[in-house]
Amino acid sequence: MRDLHHLDLNLLMTLDALLDERNVTRAADRLALTQPAVSAMLTRLRESFNDPLFVRAQRGVIPTARALELAQPVKRILHDIQALLQPEDFDPRTSTLTVTLAATDYALRAIVEPFTRELRKRAPAMRLAVRQIDETNVRQLLEKGEIDLAIVTTQTAPQALHARRLYDEEYVCAMRDQHPAAGEQLSLERFCELDQALVSYFGDPFNGAADRALAEKGLTRRVSLSVDSFLFLVSLLKETDLLAVVPRRLLREEDKLLTFAPPLAIPGFTKAAAWHERTHHHPAHRWLREVLFEVCGEGE
Repeated sequence: MRDLHHLDLNLLMTLDALLDERNVTRAADRLALTQPAVSAMLTRLRESFNDPLFVRAQRGVIPTARALELAQPVKRILHDIQALLQPEDFDPRTSTLTVTLAATDYALRAIVEPFTRELRKRAPAMRLAVRQIDETNVRQLLEKGEIDLAIVTTQTAPQALHARRLYDEEYVCAMRDQHPAAGEQLSLERFCELDQALVSYFGDPFNGAADRALAEKGLTRRVSLSVDSFLFLVSLLKETDLLAVVPRRLLREEDKLLTFAPPLAIPGFTKAAAWHERTHHHPAHRWLREVLFEVCGEGE
């Protein structure tokens, strides 16, 4: 960099936006500026760092090696400056913080619903944006600030993030209370005979945790329906003669459904919250995580 006096905060914000968006038009929209204004700032950035920083591509721009080297330092500087502008005292009763949380539809019912109820009581002016999680891109979304908190399993939590166990989940069998097999003591053989449904987000749509447990015994079950939503599955169970093996917490507040232990051991899973270093020390985010841990039955 030639002269610190010619590098202002707006230039760093422009560089950060271009690194994230890889497109001048999208960067301009994010910064609420015109495309010519962003192009002019890019010219100043090139002069300051004595490097092209970005080269044109078919659908945007590509950062140079020097620009990639600057990505993390610039993001850290901007975060530190933003922290300087935040008040030291945090009062949840008056906070207007907006937090974005990513979760599966199972976690919406089991975690986000009770968490939202508690948050409304303690921080009525806070805003919570909930989006479907993309477990293949959690780290990048947290780094960019597109999400602040992710509900994941311990197996899918990226190692570079902060993460904390929320609880261990177990599977139960569920069917409607008027199901023809309601009241039966299901043997393993009878369990395999009944029409069943499962949730599959990826991979083989007709193979789940129960099927893997059965395969170890050389057995298979009759799965006639596969869906990609636990919430949809719960509705189907109430209206059909299907049986399903589902996470126990999913049905914690459901009526018209019978639940019982599966006739074989099915390994459960552990839910966790994951967040990035950029929010790790932020008072409001720390308070928010404490509420989440409390709702899930675990202390921080």
